Amino acid sequence: MTKAEIIDAVYEKVGGFSKKEAAEIVEAVFDTMKEVLAHGEKIKISGFGNFVVRSKKERVGRNPQTGAPIPISARRVLTFKPSQVLKGVLNPHKEHGRGSAHGNTPSDGSGASASSQGGGSGSTTS
Repeated sequence: MTKAEIIDAVYEKVGGFSKKEAAEIVEAVFDTMKEVLAHGEKIKISGFGNFVVRSKKERVGRNPQTGAPIPISARRVLTFKPSQVLKGVLNPHKEHGRGSAHGNTPSDGSGASASSQGGGSGSTTS
């Protein structure tokens, strides 16, 4: 998804804004995030995850072709750790604690129980 697609999604979902205002809001959010991260601060977005800036020390790497040592300069890197909510959205089949909300069977992913309940009314094999 591109920034333009995010702007379109905000424009369609929120409403009450022109497309230009939606673009300004998205830009303001990203600019604020950049400023906070540039200061080395953490961004915590509930239900989404954490953005953390980590400092890496200078270290010695190797040229994979020659094996010669190459110094890798110190740098700051951005890491993202998704929240449990986001992980659950990405992997809904791994939610074992919520199996009762989807049905009485503990393994909702089995095709046999679903097809015997819903597809059994067809008279292909009587």
